[in-house]
Amino acid sequence: MSSEGRLREILRHPRIWQAGRAAARDGQMVSSGWSKLDKALNGGWPLAQLTELMVDAQGMGEFALLLPALRRLVSRERAGLSGGWVMLVAVPHIPYAPALVRAGLDPARLLLVRSRQETDTLWAMEQVLRARAVAAVLGWSQSRDGRALRRLQLAAETSGAWVVMFRPADARSSRSPAPLRIHVLCPQDTKRLRLSVFKRRGGPPVVVDLDTSSDGLD
Repeated sequence: MSSEGRLREILRHPRIWQAGRAAARDGQMVSSGWSKLDKALNGGWPLAQLTELMVDAQGMGEFALLLPALRRLVSRERAGLSGGWVMLVAVPHIPYAPALVRAGLDPARLLLVRSRQETDTLWAMEQVLRARAVAAVLGWSQSRDGRALRRLQLAAETSGAWVVMFRPADARSSRSPAPLRIHVLCPQDTKRLRLSVFKRRGGPPVVVDLDTSSDGLD
């Protein structure tokens, strides 16, 4: 391989940041199902990296926000993954099965993991990613352990999976290795969500307002 070819190969690595490249390379994203959000994220949710969603309180519609992308990941075949399984680690409320079915997501493809401690949550997420056993893993944690989060980011890079960590809103002020960090707010109109994308690769902060009753959901 020529020197130029080796350089191109190095630059394709997800840990190498390039100015102007706001999202993961082709094939390393999944459409969010929301047109405004896809535009802000330059195509969709990035795979093979950690995404953090900060919420003021649980149950604002933050899980429903992810359903279109989860449906896509479950339904399509992806190399290196076992048929579109989704793991939920330390989920505060068990998802309502009829609602999942209405959203086109088979509840039988969800794996629920309960953890007693924050360290167990991060450990479980890291292990399943290193095993490349799921298409997506979602975790709920209040941990401020930067070292554990860095390990999770590295595991995400090698897995190719979609990795989402739900954290409390006050974690926004803490440092994190996650390339994508979003504060999810719910205005007085409960049918709307405001997403403050305050950290993303290759782009400035942006605010996305979604009408969760109709906006771009397909």
